[in-house]
Amino acid sequence: MPQKRKTENDMDKNNIVDKVNLALAKIRPYLNADGGDVSLISISEDMVVTVKFSGACDGCPYSLMTLKAGVEQAIRKELPEVKDVIAEA
Repeated sequence: MPQKRKTENDMDKNNIVDKVNLALAKIRPYLNADGGDVSLISISEDMVVTVKFSGACDGCPYSLMTLKAGVEQAIRKELPEVKDVIAEA
């Protein structure tokens, strides 16, 4: 069976996912220190990143502040094209 060739668009998507995951990896130790974590759920075509908090971060009253001041800033530092970062409920 022939292997599917990656298109430029596929490579761009992979690069975007890699950059978001790199940003999450940079902030993850701070979340882990408080018993929490964050994972990438999706990136929309219009550059809206959806993440999911887990552990102590899930349902924490400060999770919105963590999302905007921590996670979103880390992602935008790696990928300024991101329009918004939202948390999955």
